Amino acid sequence: MTGEVKVSVVVPTYNSGGHLQQLIDSLLRQSMPATDFEIIFADDGSTDDTPARLAALAAAHPNVEVLRCPHSGWPSRPRNLALARARGEYVQFVDDDDWLAEEALERLYGYAVTNGADIAIGKMTGHGRSVPRDLFRVNRPDARLANSPLIGSLTCHKMFRRAFLLEHDLRFPDEHRKRLEDHHFVIRAYLLSRRTSVLSDYTCYHHARRPDGGNLTATRMEPAGYYGSLREVLDIVDAHTEPGPLRDKLHRRWLRTEMIRRLRGNRLRNAPRDWVDQVAAEVRKTIQERFAPTVAGQLPAVERTVVGLVTEGRVEDLLRLAEWDAGIRARTRLKAYELTGSTLTVLLNSQLRSGEEPLTIRQVDGRDRLVLPVEVPDEWVDCTEDLGRARLDVVAQHATGHEEFFLPVHFEVDREAGAADEFQVRYRGAVTVDFAGLNGGRTQGGWILKARVTGYGWSLDTKLPLEITCPADGARPVVVDKRKKKAPAAPPQPGPGRLRRMAGSVRRQLGLART
Repeated sequence: MTGEVKVSVVVPTYNSGGHLQQLIDSLLRQSMPATDFEIIFADDGSTDDTPARLAALAAAHPNVEVLRCPHSGWPSRPRNLALARARGEYVQFVDDDDWLAEEALERLYGYAVTNGADIAIGKMTGHGRSVPRDLFRVNRPDARLANSPLIGSLTCHKMFRRAFLLEHDLRFPDEHRKRLEDHHFVIRAYLLSRRTSVLSDYTCYHHARRPDGGNLTATRMEPAGYYGSLREVLDIVDAHTEPGPLRDKLHRRWLRTEMIRRLRGNRLRNAPRDWVDQVAAEVRKTIQERFAPTVAGQLPAVERTVVGLVTEGRVEDLLRLAEWDAGIRARTRLKAYELTGSTLTVLLNSQLRSGEEPLTIRQVDGRDRLVLPVEVPDEWVDCTEDLGRARLDVVAQHATGHEEFFLPVHFEVDREAGAADEFQVRYRGAVTVDFAGLNGGRTQGGWILKARVTGYGWSLDTKLPLEITCPADGARPVVVDKRKKKAPAAPPQPGPGRLRRMAGSVRRQLGLART
């Protein structure tokens, strides 16, 4: 190909073999004409049949180019080499085990151009990997770090204006095996971007974990190097921000995701003890040297407790807390449902539970205290403010494609009195979804409904016992209640629209009807 193209797709590879095929198929199916985009595979010294596969692909398709480089052991150098060869107005980074939806390049490029974006982020869905769900609740033509959950998305699987990358000499750190290389690149890009746009009404990017665990960076991290690299990322943040709420918000992302989550639940209890001690030491060093007290001060109670324990070097108590934390579950009860035409109405109750018992809160001197299995200062477990931040979501997920959509939910969070001065928290909600319009009418296949219960430092999913199938796009769904051995397509509940009226009544009872 000659001349400038709209999009350059950059893919680093290493011993990818047959795992590449799903990505290749998705690129060849793109709705954007092949003359409008190029695909640059940068192979990091593969020793299997990957080079031969790529050579055959390039021979058959003029918009495919293959670069070969000596093995570096990490995706940074291949990405930089491909970026130097790219000619597109925009550059889209894709990993070799992921794939794109058929209209991804066309839609995301059009969205970027319409909004004049330096960075355009297409909605992601995960296959064995987590993705930043909250970022994709709505389209965000002008997403900013200060007023959106943008900091939750730090992988490089985005579309960047190439002139913007050149203007600021944005490259991946080119050292061998540099951990958090995405974070180095993306946070600097966010802080320099004049406009960042998030496309949420079409799932563009499928983020996958290889069944053989062979992703390029899928090895247990070495704590000293990992957290050394993280502190370099914090240096980038500090160089572009002043002390205050924005810096605290950004710092809090790394505190929660790269530190606290590694010291909670199964991630901690299943890790080797010597590795746990190393992680705890690195986390303690980072918290003490880099974070203002206000960073941890805004966390929910259980996360503040983890920070307190690791800062005081109480690793045994961290392990005891992790053992208990691993048993926290969300439980949701389907109270009623009704299908009217293509519209499904659901009423549900949810609760966070510790084993078989509800999560317990205790009132002490007019303040709420989270009851934990370790002795800690009252201020660590003060959760008085957490009740107001609790929420209930319902997500519709396609059973095979895994595309997810937040549904409009009206909910309230109630206290339920327990023994003496204790209480539990119950979530009560109502959701109505018209399957004819879900996902722009692309509804054929099976669907799963999941309640997502958020509060007190947890955000947990639980499936609703409904099996939903749309025989064709936009068709009336067939709903089967899995609690019953045999269930008709439509639940046997008297009176058309009865539950929709009940849901309306619930919304009125909830007053302001939070969604």
